Amino acid sequence: MDDEALVQRCLAGDRDAFAELVRRYQRPLFNVALRMLGDREEARDAMQGAFVKAWVHLATFDRQRRFFSWLYRITLNESLNRLRDRKPSTPLDESLVDTQWSPVEQLERDERSRQLDRAMAQLTQTQREVLVLRHWLDLSYDEMADALQVPAKTVKSRLFSARARLAELIRALGVETP
Repeated sequence: MDDEALVQRCLAGDRDAFAELVRRYQRPLFNVALRMLGDREEARDAMQGAFVKAWVHLATFDRQRRFFSWLYRITLNESLNRLRDRKPSTPLDESLVDTQWSPVEQLERDERSRQLDRAMAQLTQTQREVLVLRHWLDLSYDEMADALQVPAKTVKSRLFSARARLAELIRALGVETP
């Protein structure tokens, strides 16, 4: 069943339809929040807050837009509000360990990941947004434009600038890429 039909069922009071939307989008939205916030618990809270707001304000959803884009924007706003309210800095949760690597390889991967997180933290919010949408969520330029409510050309320009700035920051940190 597509999002539009599920939203229609939700508006008719079907909570199971909303549960399906949550199942469908909880992982990508959690990843967006995690990349923006760098903390698993805070990301989980932001994602849950976004779903609550979506449920409460579902009647205001413009059905001419994609549901995911609307939900993404709510999640992004929740994440930004948490960033504003947060103490100076929270380190990334180190429990994201991939056990398929040797200990040395894992150590190197972890260090590169920490350096990438440091570099991402130095980007502007706009730069992080486009990188997360493109490289962590694999959205097309048109999908990104819809989610960010800007023209696709603007998305391409922002992504080019964000990639260049990230590469500059990574070089400054002395990160070796595999």
